[in-house]
Amino acid sequence: MRKTLMLLPGLLAGALYLHAQAPKSKSIIADTLKTVEVKSYLFNQSLLNVPAAISTLGPAQLKLQPDNSLVPAMNTIPGVRMEERSPGSYRLSLRGSLLRSPFGVRDVKVYYDEIPLTDAGGNTYLNAIDPTGIRSIEVLKGPDGSLFGANSGGVVIIRPTGNIDTVGQSASIGINGGSYGLFHENAALHSKLDKDQLDISQAHETYDGYRQHSNMRRNYFQVANRWSYSAGNELKAMAFYSDLFYNTPGGLTFTQQLADPRSARLGTAAVPGAIDQNISITTQMLTGGLVNSLNLSRRLKNVTAVYGSHVYFANPFITNYEQRDENTFGLRSYFEWRSRGGMDLQWKINAGLEWQQTNSAINNYGNKKGVKDTAQTLDRINTNQHFFFVRYLGDLSRFHFEAALSLNNYSYQFKNLYPLAQTGFTPRNFSAQLMPRLALSYQLTNNFIARASVSRGYSTPTTAEVRPTDNVINTALQAQTGWNYETGLRLRNLDETLILDASVFYYRTDNAIVRRLHPDETEYYINAGGTNQTGVELAFSDWLIRLKRTGFIRGLQFNTSYTLSRYFFRDYVVAGANYSGNPLTGVPRNVVVSSLQTRLAQGFSLFVQHSYTAEIPLNDASTVYAPHYNLIQAKLAWSHRMSKKTRLEIYAGADNILNQHYSLGNDLNAVGNRYFNPSALRNYFAGINLNL
Repeated sequence: MRKTLMLLPGLLAGALYLHAQAPKSKSIIADTLKTVEVKSYLFNQSLLNVPAAISTLGPAQLKLQPDNSLVPAMNTIPGVRMEERSPGSYRLSLRGSLLRSPFGVRDVKVYYDEIPLTDAGGNTYLNAIDPTGIRSIEVLKGPDGSLFGANSGGVVIIRPTGNIDTVGQSASIGINGGSYGLFHENAALHSKLDKDQLDISQAHETYDGYRQHSNMRRNYFQVANRWSYSAGNELKAMAFYSDLFYNTPGGLTFTQQLADPRSARLGTAAVPGAIDQNISITTQMLTGGLVNSLNLSRRLKNVTAVYGSHVYFANPFITNYEQRDENTFGLRSYFEWRSRGGMDLQWKINAGLEWQQTNSAINNYGNKKGVKDTAQTLDRINTNQHFFFVRYLGDLSRFHFEAALSLNNYSYQFKNLYPLAQTGFTPRNFSAQLMPRLALSYQLTNNFIARASVSRGYSTPTTAEVRPTDNVINTALQAQTGWNYETGLRLRNLDETLILDASVFYYRTDNAIVRRLHPDETEYYINAGGTNQTGVELAFSDWLIRLKRTGFIRGLQFNTSYTLSRYFFRDYVVAGANYSGNPLTGVPRNVVVSSLQTRLAQGFSLFVQHSYTAEIPLNDASTVYAPHYNLIQAKLAWSHRMSKKTRLEIYAGADNILNQHYSLGNDLNAVGNRYFNPSALRNYFAGINLNL
């Protein structure tokens, strides 16, 4: 299997160039497919020429996957690993950042349109968003601080459903359910009249979960209004509210998961179990902002966003009850100045800033079976992060080149209200950091480009790492830095029914931040030397049978992605143990995700996806591994247009068809060898969507 995986990138890259140039017979595909464009670099441009490792998930790709979780769709992107240890408990990694992620998102900057979803303290509540509120996702892999500030893994940009541009009024409703008590409902209203567009959506999901004590509930409401107040100028208002609750079953040992994989974490003579302590997480989040796009002249444009968010977070855990109130407010503004038309050299210059402030009240109490008990520690942490950026990009003949630089500033101040009763804040300032990026692409033919880039990564410790669950504020924790060197190619045919995208990179980090656990299972973080990360990423898509209006099979699309991760600790010595040379914890060496989408007569379609994940090291010593696994999922759908505006869709599917025993989300370096969070065996789902 491993030899076959190693040959895959070379075979595809070598064999498909001629196929891409071959003429195609006429079909309806030109009417249904559009050139892939991205807006990640501040304006719409063809993905082909962008000199960066960017992947997109558009509405058509998201529609193929179950709409109650982002995990299956995100994992089709090479270099991306998304986990869900139990329903609602997301973890997102770009190029190995699971190393320092006990839960949630680390080393990745996430935006909701033009609004940063990642707060000034580096925390991102990605699981607050219901998948049906997302229209598309763009993923920028590798450090890209030139326009987006501190990050060392990459950037994720979420486009909400309000970005559609259909004139008139429409509505939609969807309901689906499945195994283990899954129920998901969503509804949306769209109205565009003259210069104003309004989109409102809501969703409700409940899920009992496969394991004991793993039920979840999420209520979600989203609104977006876009007002075109003059030609080319618009003001957008966006907001969402999410109320998410889920129980966490906790990790099991290898023996325990063999005996009963559906069990919650068991208690011991010294420590109670997950059910005894009623472990859960509650996240209530309100986020909103205004985005104004103004053309000051034919060549000068400004985009400004002001935003704010409030998060209430509660986590009764084995050892304590944590409660957080977090308030974030900020500003993002940039100018774009472009060259005159008709010149041989076409260029654009962007310059701007982003500023964020997050004020956090983080309190820990005793946990008395899920009820807050006496106070242990009460802290206040105020975090500020701001950066200035400038970028020049140019197009000359077949060359596209970019040069960008940002100056990043980060600081926090803290005080303890209990037990120390401090009256003043103690500051911790980090030195300003430059994050440059240089990139070049060359168009070998109209449909074949090569690219190369070099960029610096810089990732400050998050609030959850500065003030972890051991309740000790760690002022000695340093930022993680690194340099990323990358090259790649993109190949397409004339109408983009075939696309090949490949990347090879080497990322060398210093001061890597890793998670450690005390014997009582409270966590803390340390800087552990550096890592050497060499990777290969490949994505390929082709309509083997092009879309047509006749016949039983009316279209057949093949997609595959491949990720090779040769990530190692370079100089990691802690407590007398030398982990240098060990593979990076939590990262599988090989991942392959392949799918077939078949369009059939009478509105039927069939989607089948296979995922292979190699074994995963679960501790820094590389003495425990999660075994490799294969997942197969399938979805059969029937779509029928009842009138010009009304469409009905009915679908049903199954996940983990091979009935594999696996853990999608392991606890790294777990105390007591409780590494495993078993995932559901074979399960089923069905639903109905109605568009009016």
